[in-house]
Amino acid sequence: MRLLTFDVGGQTRLGAEHRGRIIDLQNAASLRELAQHGLSAANAVAERLPADTLAFLERGESALTAARETLGWIQDWPADIWYALDGQSAVIYREDQVRRRAPILRPPKIICLGLNYRDHAAESGMPVPKEPVLFSKYATSVIGPDEPIRLPTDSTEVDYEAELVFVIGKRGRYIPAAEAMAYVAGYMCGHDVSARDYQLRRGGGQWMAGKTFDTFAPMGPALVTADEIPDPNALALSCRVNGETLQNSSTREFVFTVAQVVSYLSGIMTLEPGDVVFTGTPPGVGFARRPPVLLQDGDVVEIEVERIGVLRNPVRADRRG
Repeated sequence: MRLLTFDVGGQTRLGAEHRGRIIDLQNAASLRELAQHGLSAANAVAERLPADTLAFLERGESALTAARETLGWIQDWPADIWYALDGQSAVIYREDQVRRRAPILRPPKIICLGLNYRDHAAESGMPVPKEPVLFSKYATSVIGPDEPIRLPTDSTEVDYEAELVFVIGKRGRYIPAAEAMAYVAGYMCGHDVSARDYQLRRGGGQWMAGKTFDTFAPMGPALVTADEIPDPNALALSCRVNGETLQNSSTREFVFTVAQVVSYLSGIMTLEPGDVVFTGTPPGVGFARRPPVLLQDGDVVEIEVERIGVLRNPVRADRRG
C-alpha cells in the first residue's frame, strides 16, 4: 500500500493511493461495514482503523489488514458505483481536492545517519565509519510535499541531501539483525536539509543545530509499506535542483544496511511505531562541489527514490517576525 496523510475540509486524514485517486481509509471502511454489517459495525471502525497515521501504525497488523481488506472491497466495485463516488464523496478524492502532508506529521523520534555511503564520506573528507554515526532532528523540522523549505535568516550555506527514510512499525529493544526487518513498517523519500555553516563551523561545528531548523526534514510523498519494497538496500535514488540531477546513486552503496541500522539503534534506545530513520545521503552534495552549489530562494528540489516516488519542495527565504 501507499499510505498518505492529507488535509481536506479542515480535517487531517489517513488515506491510500488507489487507481489514481486518494481513498479516505476510515470513511471507506465505515461504508464497507455499513453495507455488510449495519450501522453499529460502521460506528466501530474508528477503533480498528484510525484516521491518524501514527495511531494506525500503533495498531499494527490489525490496522494494515483492515486497510488492505477495505481497498480490496473497493477494487471489486462496479464501475458505476466508482464513478458515482469519484470526487463526489468523503471516500474518494482527486489529487487536486486535497493537500498532501508529511505521511507522519510528528514522529516520536527522528533519527538520522551520517556518512552511510562510502563515497559521501570520501567527499566529506572523513573516514568510513566503523559503526553508524547518529544525530537527530526535531518534529518541528517536518514538512510534506510541496511545502516550502525555509532558508534561515542567518545561514548562507543550506545544502540538499537525498535520502531513503524508513519507518518503525512496532516497539522493540535489542533486536537481532536477522529479525530487524519485521520491525520496519515502510519507506519514504526524505530530504536531510543541512545548514553547513552551523554543522561544520559555527559554535565549533554543531550537527544538530545545522540539521534541525524548521522545515529541514521534508518527507513523502507517501509511506510505502514494507511488503512493496522487498529489498530497501537496492533502490536507486537521486536529487534534482531546478531540474538538474546533482545526486544519482543507489542504496546498494550503504555502509550499513537497514537491518543493521535497526539492530544497532535498538541496542541504544527503544524503537517505537512511527519513529523515522534517515539512512544517509550519497555523494554529490552541494558543499563538496567546486564551486559549491547551495540552495537559494526560488529553487525547487526533487528527491526521487525508486518504488516510492518524487518528493518536491520549493525553497523560500525565511522572514523574522
